[in-house]
Amino acid sequence: MRCPWCGHPEDRVVDSREAQEGQVTRRRRECLACGRRFTTYERVEDVLPQVVKKDGRREPFDRRKIVDGLQRACQKRPVSREQIDELVSAVERRVQELGEREVASHVVGEAVMEKLRALDPVAYVRFASVYRAFTDVGEFMSELEGLARGPGRGST
Repeated sequence: MRCPWCGHPEDRVVDSREAQEGQVTRRRRECLACGRRFTTYERVEDVLPQVVKKDGRREPFDRRKIVDGLQRACQKRPVSREQIDELVSAVERRVQELGEREVASHVVGEAVMEKLRALDPVAYVRFASVYRAFTDVGEFMSELEGLARGPGRGST
């Protein structure tokens, strides 16, 4: 690690502590040349795949886009921000565990809907109506009937 003050490449670690609930290691360092101290943060690098959209475009996996969509679906519902974050983290883990460089957007969308269906059925229907782009009331009613039949027996 180069010293931000003098650029010297060698330092010593004075103190190490966990931060952000164990997700980050905070290190206090001292430059061996100028003696000034600085802080570095170490975290595991997330390797997330590219998302292949329906039209063939490729975009980096964007957690923020999923959170935004879920917040809209969960407006005025008894779903906390923590629950949304946990849901998105579970989907993110699932995508990472696939071990692929690219993943189709429908894989991400279906994973989100599966988790959301278990969390809040009304928010699930809201999200599904946008995600699946229902073209008529019949498609919407079909989804509601599948939801009413119970888990695993709907159209998802």
